[in-house]
Amino acid sequence: MWTPEQRGRMASITRKTKRYPSDMTDEEWARIAPLMPEPGRMGRPREIEFREVINAVRYLVRSGCGWRMLPIHFGHWRTVYGWFRELARRFLFQTIHDVELMLDRERMGREASPSAGVIDSQSVKAPHAKTRGYDAGKKVVGRKRHIAVDTDGRLLMLNLTPADISDSAGAQMILDAIRKRWPWVKHLFADGAYDRLQLMDKAAYLEFVVEIIRRRNGAKGFEVLSRRWVVERTFGWMTRWRRLVRDYERRIDVSQAMIFVAMGANLIRRNAHP
Repeated sequence: MWTPEQRGRMASITRKTKRYPSDMTDEEWARIAPLMPEPGRMGRPREIEFREVINAVRYLVRSGCGWRMLPIHFGHWRTVYGWFRELARRFLFQTIHDVELMLDRERMGREASPSAGVIDSQSVKAPHAKTRGYDAGKKVVGRKRHIAVDTDGRLLMLNLTPADISDSAGAQMILDAIRKRWPWVKHLFADGAYDRLQLMDKAAYLEFVVEIIRRRNGAKGFEVLSRRWVVERTFGWMTRWRRLVRDYERRIDVSQAMIFVAMGANLIRRNAHP
């Protein structure tokens, strides 16, 4: 339930946005403007503002509309899409997200690089995916999002696969990526689906400790499990962005960029308006 303080904070942010709730405020844009690509020395001068490109992409992910349905004041949708693909190719959205993640951790009085995390997966329908699979457990045809988050729910790593890839197989790729990008992570929490010999062997080889959190014997219905509820909350943060309720993207790299746009926007707003 929202408190009066939270409602007042959101009302203050809304007054600072340009047109839509997904638009960046001046404080938010100032945080990421230095990370934007510099204009080229040759060719025609750039006519579009990067702030409008980011606003357009955030509008699309937040509202769930199609590219051709972007409001015209953002510019032609082909121009916006072209720059989105270029920025995604440069891993700019992931870079923005990771920088804001470390700054948010420091703002909360924690070390910038996490030492523990939680892993889980989510199967979502992907009607237009180039490659997809069938998750027999969830009865879903689509893709599976394998993620790792820190103990507060911030997204650390993301791996997208067809839905027929098992949780433990997807987690093995997560372990490789975490060791390279977040080398201080040593302890991971997971549910019983990750208690597999091959995964545990790889975790031991990479010097991870994987702790399995299980339900109590005889427990019935919903039960909040310590250290695991945070990852479920992260999935909830994702699906508040309507483009992420399903995986509408044909390409995996585009889908991954959409997720970092959403999660990065949450962190930017949190840091710019504490």
